[in-house]
Amino acid sequence: MSGGLVVGTKAPDFTLLEAPGESVTLSDELKKGPVVLAFYPADFSSVCQEELCRLRDALVDFNELGANVLGVSVDGIFSHMAFKQANDIQFPLLSDWEKEVIHKYDVVHPDLAGMKDVAKRSVFVIDTNGKIVYKWVSDDPGKLPPIDKIEEALRGLQ
Repeated sequence: MSGGLVVGTKAPDFTLLEAPGESVTLSDELKKGPVVLAFYPADFSSVCQEELCRLRDALVDFNELGANVLGVSVDGIFSHMAFKQANDIQFPLLSDWEKEVIHKYDVVHPDLAGMKDVAKRSVFVIDTNGKIVYKWVSDDPGKLPPIDKIEEALRGLQ
């Protein structure tokens, strides 16, 4: 595992577009409850689709624990909108088109199948104070994050 941020440190704040004219700011989301921040390489790839559908299926459990999910990749907002619709994703997918947030979180694949600087598959659980309480980062884009560990981290905030 890599990624320079460590559990116990403050998560970098950011504002990213979800749709034309609609942005999401992490610090605003944290006012509502903890956030499961899931970075993924690309919309419409099979492993990313599986990951986001697993997060979609766990969303009710996460919401019951007071948490919301934010997905982030370097894909554009129109790709995200189509991907959300195709997979009935009920949480924001945010476009890090400028690749700033993946660098802030140190979750950058420099070259993944010819795609330059895309997100590593990674998950951060961030408490309402903005502190990282759980981190999972994979250098293997085929590896999926452990939903049970994410839930465990959220339960620890209760």
